[in-house]
Amino acid sequence: MNTFCRTSLTFAFALLLLTVAPLTVSAQKAEVGEQAPNFTLPDTEGEKHSLAQYEGKYVVLEWLNFGCPFVGKHYGSGNMQKLQETYTDKGVVWLSIVSSAEGKQGYYPPKEMKAQKKKHNGNMTAILMDPAGEVGRTYGAKVTPHMYVISPEGELLYKGGIDDKPTTDEADIKGAKNYVRNALNQAMNGKEVDPNTAQPYGCTVKYASSM
Repeated sequence: MNTFCRTSLTFAFALLLLTVAPLTVSAQKAEVGEQAPNFTLPDTEGEKHSLAQYEGKYVVLEWLNFGCPFVGKHYGSGNMQKLQETYTDKGVVWLSIVSSAEGKQGYYPPKEMKAQKKKHNGNMTAILMDPAGEVGRTYGAKVTPHMYVISPEGELLYKGGIDDKPTTDEADIKGAKNYVRNALNQAMNGKEVDPNTAQPYGCTVKYASSM
């Protein structure tokens, strides 16, 4: 093989690596009590967010699909926005992740997703776009909303449903045990999070059929 060919192959290989290089996500799976998998995703403005950049802060991950009636229950009532406002005011980073594939329920192009955030008065830190579903699958996100709480040290403290009332009825929010509020309050007060898992409920995440 002559020098030209070797140089060309080296360049092609480097180009391939750049092409498939992530908006990254680790191969690690999300398990309570373990380090939460790092990832990098763009928001609706195209700005990239990595979990690692929020070291030192509590982080909430919320899987989002504005077309889902279960999500509608919590946004229509203002329950989700109130949670977002309460805890982002305390320094918590709240990342809402859309893993719906393009063309499926819940997916909007970034510009329209930005409009959806405004329409629903979202108080999340950012909406992140995950149309390939890589981050959602890594975290095992099955439904919307599926909720995760991560410590300032990067440990996954809680994963599961938002509360213990798996319905679409807004009236059920009153009196429900909100697991996300519970986990954040316990952790911020130096207590063990209990429960640290709960059955998630909602609409299935509309992933791309294959990856």
